[in-house]
Parts: sequence; structure tokens; C-alpha cells
Amino acid sequence: MSAKLSVIFYIVLCFEIGLILTLLPWVPHGTLGISDWGNNYFLLYAARKTGMYSLQSVVASGWVRGAVSGVGILNIGIAFWEIFHFKQSVRALQGNAAPATGSKHDAAQVVSSTHLPDHERRDDVGNNPGQ
Repeated sequence: MSAKLSVIFYIVLCFEIGLILTLLPWVPHGTLGISDWGNNYFLLYAARKTGMYSLQSVVASGWVRGAVSGVGILNIGIAFWEIFHFKQSVRALQGNAAPATGSKHDAAQVVSSTHLPDHERRDDVGNNPGQ
């Protein structure tokens, strides 16, 4: 159940972020109380603090707006991909969270046989004289 909820939350999150990133750069000044994309308080504050006054004109350009909208469309695409592959994603999450089907003794043998000290490597013959 938690795997299903995790995938649903991820889908909603990707879709919301995608929608915001796709539409926000193109919202006109004053719509819904939102300032213009290239003329907001945080951008002006960052430009003044860093001394990079051209930052505002770069962020306000159509190229940056288009790039941000492209990332938003990519997020929406990821959300739809996750919707279409919902069962596969849930199975993958459940497979990683599920305990091993073997006994505890078998799992201990596998761990002990592959454990190497920090200073040894498998391919270093000098540190493994027995091999």
C-alpha cells in the first residue's frame, strides 16, 4: 500500500511542478497577484547582492523562459509515463522493500563470502596471497 501511495505522490508532484514550470514564466504581470517573471523581489535582491545586474535581463529573456517551460513539459511527461507504467513502478518499489525469500543462514553466507576488508581488492593479487 505504501508503494502505491509513493508512486501516486510522485505522479502528483511531477505533474504539479511541471504545470507550474510550464505556465509561470508566461503569466502576465499582476495576474493572480503574481509579479512578472523577470521583475520579482527575489531576483532583484539576488542581482543586487551578487552585483550581477544583467541577471534580471537574462532571466527575463525568452530563451530562459522557454528552457524553464521545457523542463516543466519534461516533468509533465514524466508524470504521464509514471501513470502509464504505474504497476511496474509499484512492483519495483515493492521488490526493493521486500525481504529476501531465503533463510537467514543463506543470507549470512552470501554476505560473508562477498565481504572484503577495506584495504583488500579482489583483483589485487598482492594482498590476497592465498588466491
